[in-house]
Amino acid sequence: MSADTVSVTGWGRTAPTAARLVRPRTYEEAAAAVRACGARGGIPRGLGRAYGDAAQNAGGAVLDMTGLDRVHAVDAAGGTVLCDAGVSLHRLMEVLLPLGWFVPVTPGTRYVTVGGAIGADIHGKNHHVSGSFARHVLALELLTADGEVRTVLPGTPLFDATAGGMGLTGVILTATVRLQPVETSLMSVDTERARDLDDLLARLTAGDHRHRYSVAWIDLLARGAATGRAVLTRGDHAPLDALPARRRTRPLEFRTARLPAAPARFPEGLLTRTTVGLFNTVWYHKAPRAETGRLRPIPAFFHPLDGVPDWNRVYGRGGFVQYQFVVGHGREEALRRIVRRIAEHRCPSFLAVLKRFGEGDAGWLSFPVPGWTLALDIPANLPGLGPLLDGLDEEVAEAGGRVYLAKDSRLRPELLAAMYPRLDEFRALRAELDPRGVFVSDLSRRLAL
Repeated sequence: MSADTVSVTGWGRTAPTAARLVRPRTYEEAAAAVRACGARGGIPRGLGRAYGDAAQNAGGAVLDMTGLDRVHAVDAAGGTVLCDAGVSLHRLMEVLLPLGWFVPVTPGTRYVTVGGAIGADIHGKNHHVSGSFARHVLALELLTADGEVRTVLPGTPLFDATAGGMGLTGVILTATVRLQPVETSLMSVDTERARDLDDLLARLTAGDHRHRYSVAWIDLLARGAATGRAVLTRGDHAPLDALPARRRTRPLEFRTARLPAAPARFPEGLLTRTTVGLFNTVWYHKAPRAETGRLRPIPAFFHPLDGVPDWNRVYGRGGFVQYQFVVGHGREEALRRIVRRIAEHRCPSFLAVLKRFGEGDAGWLSFPVPGWTLALDIPANLPGLGPLLDGLDEEVAEAGGRVYLAKDSRLRPELLAAMYPRLDEFRALRAELDPRGVFVSDLSRRLAL
């Protein structure tokens, strides 16, 4: 088991801290790493796609779980998989798609581990239908602070604390996950343009129930009558009979393409309000006004940025902040105010998406609640960004909403209880399960989790 002291950041590449990076390759090594965490504790880490400081631990240990990456068993008849927590969703797709199965939930990247998917209780474009990832977990094995490996089942307090618990209840070793059946590896995609935010919300409300997947790219630099204009994309797994004859011989083929990586030192100053505004205008107008049934590969529909390795470097040395919040149905006016404030501040965000959440799941710190969620990337060095986001946090909390902990890097702790009403239960269970504070992260210290 190797260990090195390294500088660790989230995907946003802000606020790096030094930690001892430990790489267990067996369950026994993982247990030994937990026992050896020391006074500053430790935190499990997957592929590093949490945007903020959830998988950092200044002065302590970080357990790189990607070495535990075995797919143990696939039930091709019943549609379940048993795998190590370090297995990526990309690897699961490679294994499962030829068998006619797909992961139940995927975020905007397939380079997340199963353990990370549970710890962050990830959501995707199908939340209005399928909920979060943990809804599809039938059982997991959890290494707790006392060195015990516990089988944790849905409906128990420990499961509900672990789903969305950001690795603070222990190290997930394995999980059994229920899968989604598919006939092909292609998506049937409908695209349409929305002229403004109200038009977009109306289209999402009226049509989401007809599609498994739905997401809108939104232009947050547009102002006036065009505020909130968007490109709405919906999709479903294409049935076999929708494929052209030449593709029906290999309907479940899974191929990915990768472009050259972003340079290690990306030129500063390229992502300005002017350049992003131009990009957004071109992107909006090049989208079809209305198109139905276009066949697209799974990577192109779900994970377009995965084709550019290390795309997070495009924001330069300062990195970027990913800000994601949700407000409930009936709180559309709060959403409108927030979108107007972002547009008025001229935030140069070309990666901004709005989705409609369905029913939330049982995780005490799970992010989704029924309503509207907006996620955007913002250069961290944007003037006035801190006060702007602090004000948005207050607006979100006042509207009964919350920010996503897996993407957060700067939320003030006094707002956390208002956003997550089961926070006290989480803290109490964690104190009982881990009285010595073995599992700790920069996120947990900052927010007193």
